[in-house]
Amino acid sequence: MPKKKVLFICTHNSARSQMAEGILKALYPERYEAYSAGTEPSEINPHAVAVMEEIGIDISRQRAKSIQEFRDEMFDYVVTVCDRAKESCPIFPGRRIIHRSFPDPSPGRGREEDIVEGFRKVRDEIRDWIKSAFKNG
Repeated sequence: MPKKKVLFICTHNSARSQMAEGILKALYPERYEAYSAGTEPSEINPHAVAVMEEIGIDISRQRAKSIQEFRDEMFDYVVTVCDRAKESCPIFPGRRIIHRSFPDPSPGRGREEDIVEGFRKVRDEIRDWIKSAFKNG
């Protein structure tokens, strides 16, 4: 059976969509091809890379990408993981469009340990949601 293609979209493609891509690839590599992109891509947040490494998932080689790179591809699922991306994302070719907003950990302020904890919290929310939403293929 061919793998289903999933595109995760957030605004900057710096944390949430990158983590979702890495988690789906790690959890269900035999069922899904995962990709991520941003409506206004920037660069991957180093905190996102660090908290993913804590759970054994390496996203350090991923890069921020624009949704324009995927305009001509068909996806089984297109998932917006933030409200801003949902509002600004053009109609995208996908068999199923899913919106599941997660808080943005990137503007975290304060002590380093508090910022990292914010990234962990969002990572765990994304992982729990992906386990539930994609477990049955």
